[in-house]
Amino acid sequence: MTLPGLLQTAAEVHGDRPFLRVGEVTRSYRQTREAAATMAGALAAHGCRPGDRIAAMTGNRVELVDLFLGAAWLGAELVPLNTGLRGRGLRHVLDQARPSHLLAEDETAERLPTAGFRGTLWRAGADDAPRPGCAPALPPAPVRPDDTACVLFTSGTTGTSRGVRCPHAQFVWWGRNVSDALRLTADDTLYTCLPLFHTNALGALAQAMTVGAAYALAPRFSASRYWTEAAGAGATVVYLLGAMVPMLLAQPPGAQDRAHRAVRGLSPATPAHAWRPFRERFGVTLVDGFGSTETNLVLGATPEEQRPGYIGTLREGFDARVVDERLVLVPDGTPGELLVRSHQPYAFATGYLGEPAERADAWRRTGDRVVREPDGWFRFVDRIKDVIRRRGENISSCEVETVVRAHPEVADAAVFPVPSELAEDEVMVAVVPRADTTVDPAGLIRHCERELPPFAVPRYVDTLRELPLTETGKVRKTVLRARGVTETTWDRVTAGTG
Repeated sequence: MTLPGLLQTAAEVHGDRPFLRVGEVTRSYRQTREAAATMAGALAAHGCRPGDRIAAMTGNRVELVDLFLGAAWLGAELVPLNTGLRGRGLRHVLDQARPSHLLAEDETAERLPTAGFRGTLWRAGADDAPRPGCAPALPPAPVRPDDTACVLFTSGTTGTSRGVRCPHAQFVWWGRNVSDALRLTADDTLYTCLPLFHTNALGALAQAMTVGAAYALAPRFSASRYWTEAAGAGATVVYLLGAMVPMLLAQPPGAQDRAHRAVRGLSPATPAHAWRPFRERFGVTLVDGFGSTETNLVLGATPEEQRPGYIGTLREGFDARVVDERLVLVPDGTPGELLVRSHQPYAFATGYLGEPAERADAWRRTGDRVVREPDGWFRFVDRIKDVIRRRGENISSCEVETVVRAHPEVADAAVFPVPSELAEDEVMVAVVPRADTTVDPAGLIRHCERELPPFAVPRYVDTLRELPLTETGKVRKTVLRARGVTETTWDRVTAGTG
C-alpha cells in the first residue's frame, strides 16, 4: 500500500511492457523502477533525506515524474506547485510547505527569490540537477501507507490555498478505485494533459501501475490539437475536466474528431447537456465521479451505468450522507452538504499542513452541496461557498450556469453573488460569447426567465473575452467577485427589464 510497493509489483508483473511516455522518453515498467531507484540515489547524493519536502514548479515533463517516483522511493515528500503562482500566492505556499529543495524551469525560477525561497534550487534539465542514472540505485525506503507521499495545494478558487497531506496509500487506492470504475486493463493507454500538480494526473499514473497500462503525459491542454495529440499518443482512455468538454465541442468539426482510439474518459463535472453530443461526435463515453484532493473516488458512474448530470452512486468501501447546516441528515431529494467516510485504510488525506492529523475513519466535510435521489444517485448542486442567497431563497450558481450556457450565443459562463443595495445578494453572470457572435443581455435574460424561477434570474450581465481560470480549468470566482459590477456591466434594473 505504498508507491514504491506499487511500482515494484508492477515491474515484476509487467516487466518490459511500455509504461511511461513523456515527450521523446519511453520507458518500460522495469526501466521505470530502475529510474526511480537511481533517482532516489541521486536525490540522496544531493543532500535529500527521508522526510524532506522537495518542491517542484515545472510543467508536465519527465523530470517531474522522476522526482515524484524518486522522492517516494527515498521516503521524501514531493510538493508540486502550480506553475501559475507568483507574488503573494507563491510566498503563501512556500511558507506553508517550507521545502528544502526545489526543481524549477527558468521562467518559474525567476519568481522564487522575491517569494522568499532560500533552499537549494535545481534547474530542470541542467547537468547538475538530480536525475536517474547519475547515482547508484537505493533500496526502497521503509515507508508506511500513512506516510505522506505528496503535499498537494488546493486550487484556492473559494478561499486561501491549503496544503493537503496525501499519504502513499491514498494514491494506491486512487489507482484501484478509478481503474475499476473506468474498466481499465493492461491493453489501455491512459492519456492526460492535466498538470501534475493536480491529483487527477497523479492518480492516473497510479491507475496505470495498478493494471499495467501505458501512461502518456502531454505538456498542456489545447482544444484545437487535443484529438490529434491523443491519437499520436495511442490513447484509449482520456482524462478531462468538465470545463474542457464544452471547449472541445466548440471546435470546428473535422476528421480528427474520430481519428483516434479513445473510447472512455474520466471527466468530473461534465455538463449534462454536453454528455450525449460528446459521445456522438467523438465516440468517447465520459464517466463522472466525485473525488477531491482530500478524498478519493467516493461516488462515481461507470461506462455501463450513466445518468448525465449526476456524479454517480456510492462506491464500495465508502459511506456518504447529506446533512443540513447543523449536520443533521436530510431526506432524499433535499439539498445539503456532502459528508464522506472511508473504510479503505488511508484512502483519504491525513489532513492539512499545520493542522493535526485527522482520524482515518472520521467523517469528512466536503463543502459541496449535493442532492441524493431515492434510488441512490447523487447530483452536484454547488460549492457551499458559491450558493447565492437572494430574497430568502438559496440559488445554485451551478444550475443557473447550466441554463445560461444553453443559450446559443454563450460559449461559457460563471455565476456569482454581488452585494445588493438592500440585503443578501444579487445574481451576476459573466459570459464569454461564442466565436463571431455577441451576447444580447436582454435576450439572455428572457431566456433565463423561461428556465429559472424569478429569484434566480441574474440581474447583472458582464461580457468577457475569457473567464479567469486556474491551470486545471476551474473558474476563479474570487477574481470575479472582487471585480464585481463595473461601468461595462449590464443591469436589467436600470435597463428597465426587471
